This record gives sequence, structure tokens and C-alpha cells, in this order.
Amino acid sequence: MPSITRRRFVQSAATAAAAATLLPGRTAHANPFNLPLGLQLYSVREQLQRDYSGTLKQLHDIGFREVEAAGFFKQSPEDVQAAMAAAGLRCVSAHYPYAELDKGLDAILDFHRKLGTAHFILCSFPGFRPGASAATLPYGQQVKSFTLDDWRWNAERFNTWGKRIHDAGFQFGYHNHTMEFAPQKDAASGASIIPFDLLLQHTDPALVAIELDCGWVTVGGGSPEHYLRTFPDRIKMLHVKDFASAPGHTSADNPPPAAELGRGTSNYPAIFAAAKHGAIQHLFIEQEDYPDLPWAEALRTDARYLHSLKP
Repeated sequence: MPSITRRRFVQSAATAAAAATLLPGRTAHANPFNLPLGLQLYSVREQLQRDYSGTLKQLHDIGFREVEAAGFFKQSPEDVQAAMAAAGLRCVSAHYPYAELDKGLDAILDFHRKLGTAHFILCSFPGFRPGASAATLPYGQQVKSFTLDDWRWNAERFNTWGKRIHDAGFQFGYHNHTMEFAPQKDAASGASIIPFDLLLQHTDPALVAIELDCGWVTVGGGSPEHYLRTFPDRIKMLHVKDFASAPGHTSADNPPPAAELGRGTSNYPAIFAAAKHGAIQHLFIEQEDYPDLPWAEALRTDARYLHSLKP
């Protein structure tokens, strides 16, 4: 694991000093959107597996008030609801991979009717059309084999899921990674098209919300600010994560090292300024790994950085 650099130490000291007087109980809404501070629970997947209820309580102590699930670790909806209530947290959204949404949507809907979660988000690689030979390839080759026609097919699939989920009283959404921002040549027109633009064009705004992962957009060569300004009503939720600069590491299957917020390559003051007049409903910090700090300290650092940015 890389050790913390002098530059990052200085940045850490400056951020901590700016927020040293803030108390978690008083700052749960003191982020740039005046929203409850949220966490994507993939950030603490190992901790939850060891101690589900205890980890949730630690998150509340750090200052989080909302969470987005990434699996439920064999907990029943009643157990999840009780653990969240005991910790003072609300589970407002949940991530699901393509296969689970494709094969088990009825069971997912039943689970969340009991739990009361409002949003279901596709968090994985999209699906291939039936019979596509590329579906059996390793992940990296699948990404390279994914065509614009595959994106068009997925857009229709998302609309279908979105209607079923909407009719059941919930909201479906899509979470990006990096592959969506690599331009592809359209076989019919010869034009260069960014798949994420195609996805936005072919999905129904009433049925498919966007959860924009700002860190992955940046790593993939896109501009979060552009999408937040251009599609202010489509983007309902933000994932706020950062990555260190690492040339050559420009994809989700070959990512750069994780970094605490404000210490990486994403320009969050500019991103939040672009999102200020949009329709953001929830904001989730996500840190997938902890190369420099213990997990709780890293998440406190992330939270303090957001608290240091004025609404």
C-alpha cells in the first residue's frame, strides 16, 4: 500500500483544521446541498459482514444519516429496518447487479415493500442481448466488445424495468462506471457517439433516473460538470468519490488508487457548483478502498471535506 505523501498530509491537515470545530450531530446536513449526509455501504462491505448493527452505529457517529445498500448480508427486511432504526439511519436506496434485476425483480420488490426503500439502482455491467457470444468473455473483453446497439438494447430494457418499478411505487436508476464515456463509432451513421449520451437519449426520464458517480466519470475521461449542467433534471443522486492520479489506470477494471475527497483528481467545488440548480435528492460518499487511512478515519475525512464546502 502506498504511504501518505507530504502533499496529501498537508491537504489533510488543512481540511481537518477547517472542520475541527464541527460536531457530527450538528453537521449531518451541512454539505453543499443541505441534504442528509449519505454513504454507499459498499464502502464498509467487510465491516458490515463482521458486525452489521455495530458498523451502522459507527456510521451514525461519523455523521451519516442516510445509506445506500450494496447487499443485505442475509438480513431480513425486518432485521435491516430494525438495525437502521437503532443506528439512526435511513436506507433510501439499494444497488443491484444486472442478473438480480433481470431474474429476481419480483422478489426485490417484495423485499423493499417491507423495508421501504425508495430507489433501486443498477450498479453493474449492463446486460448483453440474448445469444450474444461476448457475454461469455472475461470482464475486460466484455467491455471492449460492448457496442452501441448493446446500449440501445439496454436502454429499452431499463425502460421496461423502470415501468415495473415505477408502477410498484419505487424509482429505478442507473449508476455509471467508466465504459460509458469511451466514444464509439456508430455503424450506421459513422458518427462518434458517447454511450452515456445514447443511454440518456433512449431512456424515459420518468422511468430511469441517473445516479452520477462523479469519480468514475472523471476517471473515464468525462466531465461531471457537463452532465450536471446539460441534464439537470435527469440526475437525481450523486456518488461522491475520488481517485489519486495514476496514468494508465482509466477504467473500472483497472482503477487508480482510491483517495479521500479533495485529495484526488475530481474537482468537487466545480462539480457541486454545476449541480446547484439541478434535482439532486441524495448524495452518497463512496470510498471503495483505504490505501492511506483506517476506514473510519478516511470516512470522517471525506465527511469533513464536504462540510468544508459551503452550500
